[in-house]
This record gives sequence, structure tokens and C-alpha cells, in this order.
Amino acid sequence: MDGVPALTNDTPIPQIKDRRMMNKTDNKMSRAVDLLAHHGIKATPNRILVVEALVGAERPMSMSELENRILTIDKSNVFRTLTLFKAHHLVHAFEDGSDTVRYELCLAHDAEADDDMHVHFFCERCQRTFCLYDTPVPAVDLPGGYSQQSVNYMIKGLCPDCARKAALYERT
Repeated sequence: MDGVPALTNDTPIPQIKDRRMMNKTDNKMSRAVDLLAHHGIKATPNRILVVEALVGAERPMSMSELENRILTIDKSNVFRTLTLFKAHHLVHAFEDGSDTVRYELCLAHDAEADDDMHVHFFCERCQRTFCLYDTPVPAVDLPGGYSQQSVNYMIKGLCPDCARKAALYERT
């Protein structure tokens, strides 16, 4: 696969239970291929590039951020790849609080169900979205007849950096 950049050290593998452990991998390209295979997805150079972009991101990415990061794949191919990944529970897609859909790698343990539900935080100042892995999604008691399939739990406010800057600004 000449021309395909190497994955970062935080390439996920299917059995990882915590994203913070993703940097414990060794054979990066085979880990991406294993991750795709685990979710029933054939590994292609374009799919590997999209996985690389998502792995290398420090936070969930929008479609335009992915397009800017992966200049060798056109918008329609990136979108089709993300749609395939979402169908196989390899990515989460969620609205971030600013009418932008963001994508992140999912830690679902199989391709049939999404068991990686966590809280997201949207900073209203810097417009970044963060994953709060250690913050559980609160249980919701649904009325009879409703069946939960997924959760998009978004909290809005100021991230620690912006809160600190705001506090400094207020003191001056």
C-alpha cells in the first residue's frame, strides 16, 4: 500500500475497552486492517486513510475537517466510507450542538450493536466537541412502546481551556 501514510501510535484495535489505551499498539497498518475486518469491512486504501484520519484526530471530526485532512479522496468517497463505517458500528455520527455532524471511531465490540455510548461536550466558545468517556450517559425511563437504539447525549458550555481564559479575562 505505497502512498498510504502510517497510522499514529493510537491506532485502535477491536478489543480495546478504553480509547486512552489506543497508543499501546505496535503494527499500525495491520491493526487498522484488523479493526476493519472486525467490523466486517473490506480494507481498501481509502478506508484505511479515513480510519487513519479519525484515529489521528484528538476529537470527533466534521465532514469538512475530514476532507481537509484527506486531500487524496474526494468528498463523495469520504461520505460513502463514513456511511459504511456507521452501518457497521465503526463510527458514531452525531450532531455536535452547532448543526454540524461529527464522526468518531466507535469502540463497539461487534458490528451488529453499538455498545459504546458516552457523553459529548460542545464548547460554545471555541466550537470544539469533546468525548467524555468517563461520564456515563444517564438512564432514561422511556414510556411504553418506545425502544432505545442509540443515545446522543450532548452537554454544552465552556471547555476547561475556555473557562480558564474567561476567568482570567474577568479578573482583568
